[in-house]
Amino acid sequence: MKAARSPADASAPTRAKPSPGTSEEPAVESLRRFRQIFAAVRTHFRQVEQVTGTGAAQLRALSLLRERPGLRISELAHAMDIHQSTASNLVKTLVDRKLASGSRSGQDGRVLHLSLLPAGEKVLQRLQGQHYIGVLPQALQTLPPRVLKRMNADLDLLLAAMQADTTAAKSPLASL
Repeated sequence: MKAARSPADASAPTRAKPSPGTSEEPAVESLRRFRQIFAAVRTHFRQVEQVTGTGAAQLRALSLLRERPGLRISELAHAMDIHQSTASNLVKTLVDRKLASGSRSGQDGRVLHLSLLPAGEKVLQRLQGQHYIGVLPQALQTLPPRVLKRMNADLDLLLAAMQADTTAAKSPLASL
């Protein structure tokens, strides 16, 4: 037998049940969004590598060398927002694959100026002339500055709650 509702209960709002596939938990909804972002980035990396035979970080470096011939490793690192040692390793791979070359300047033999080789240009042509930046950086560039500032502040809170190591901040996404 069902208990009768008291007048106080009758005035209380009834909560609708969440629709299938949704949750009332904001943390779960946030986690789902991160999963979508990670999946989109991973899928993009796989597709780009299938088309070009080259990883995303290497493509980004090749694009920058096409755009700015004679770039130095430190400038490449800055443009890609990665550690200089990571950029050096990336350049070594590109040179070993004969996609790029480096030449020392006459005045300062320590400075290596990078150039795109024909094989590197051929790899980039598989992208149908597009400048390669990556799906996540490209999407972030479409957001208004106020949205990015708010998102950065919120992500800072998440990183603090996770006690996240800051060293990964300067690593290419494809290497994480």
